[in-house]
Amino acid sequence: MLRQRRRSRVAFQRVRPRLLLASNSPRRRELLLEAGFEFEIFATRVDERFHVDLTLRELTALNAIRKAMATARLRPKNIVLAADTLVAIDDRVLGKPKDKDDAIAMLERLSGRAHEVCTSVFICDLASAKSASFHEISRVHFHRLSRDKIGNYLARVDPLDKAGAYAAQGLGSEIIEKIDGSYTNVVGLPMEKTITALAEFGVTPKTRPVRPGP
Repeated sequence: MLRQRRRSRVAFQRVRPRLLLASNSPRRRELLLEAGFEFEIFATRVDERFHVDLTLRELTALNAIRKAMATARLRPKNIVLAADTLVAIDDRVLGKPKDKDDAIAMLERLSGRAHEVCTSVFICDLASAKSASFHEISRVHFHRLSRDKIGNYLARVDPLDKAGAYAAQGLGSEIIEKIDGSYTNVVGLPMEKTITALAEFGVTPKTRPVRPGP
């Protein structure tokens, strides 16, 4: 009888996902959920660095590694996924705006032009000393934006947690003319490469994916 009770308790214990998302980004969370993954969010505070002597790819890769390792040191038995997304135009890297005025300046710079969005991803499993890193670059073309249109957009969107002061999803269709390359990369996580990389760690979707769209 005692053994049966023990078995029942074990059977009803919640199995914690092996995958940890080292990010508080609601957009990355939504992309992983849409793809059917089970995961836990465990993000530590890491100051994102900007080095003028680093390329866009090198800078995002450095930030992704720092985010992943900060979490992995606290949860070494889990598989940790971290990502970093930045925007660049005219060889100038745009991170998250400091305030609304900075957001306006960023959108004015992007108006009517094309820019690059780079996301670097780092996945690690300290228990097996295994890691993987990759990046994706997409080219985003903006409509010409008047001052009024920028103000109207910012009145409905919080730009302060978004690289380049904008989001591709939702109201992004009002300011984006077209995207060359991966849409999910612009959102914050290049899912095709991410799904392939996670499979190498034995992490696969548990439910049928929901196809994301702009």
